[in-house]
Amino acid sequence: MEAYILKVFGRVQRVGFRRYALDSAQELGLAGYAKNLPDGSIEIFVQGEREGLARFIEMMGHPPPPALVKEIRKEGTDVKPEFREFRMVYGELIEELQEGFGAMQSIFADYWREFRDYRQEFKDFRQEFRDYRQEFKDFARRTDDNFKLISDKYGEISEKLTIILETLIRESKETKEMLNETMKSLKEALERLPKAST
Repeated sequence: MEAYILKVFGRVQRVGFRRYALDSAQELGLAGYAKNLPDGSIEIFVQGEREGLARFIEMMGHPPPPALVKEIRKEGTDVKPEFREFRMVYGELIEELQEGFGAMQSIFADYWREFRDYRQEFKDFRQEFRDYRQEFKDFARRTDDNFKLISDKYGEISEKLTIILETLIRESKETKEMLNETMKSLKEALERLPKAST
């Protein structure tokens, strides 16, 4: 068994750091306490097996946001057999209420900052959408122009095909009439042939 007194500096009060220390110590099977100090730091007395203590100290250096640890001072001390579990040392009720509200305010402030970042990102997306909207308008206009061009070309082709078809029909009719005339003339010529031979 080993024991240490840790003094933790940074943004550690009114951000749920003592609760984090409590949860971490319980997870690792350590005993001791965590309490706020008047200078804004937190004092932690912790004892247990060497491996668990090393892991605990490492975890204290990397708390979840909004807590932020700037420095941990570690000092070896005597093991206290009377400590069998880890606990939070509470201050006066008003202080603990301020701590609770402060933790919520700090978390809210972080979420608000994150929201502001997303708000800027949303503005960027909105601007990008405006750009795409203009691009879409240009594309739609080009598409309309292309359809108009195709329609005009189709109209021209259709008109030319109609002329060709009408010409073919007319010429076919004229050819048929010419063939009929030729057949009639041949028939008359054939009818005259026997009379000429007698």
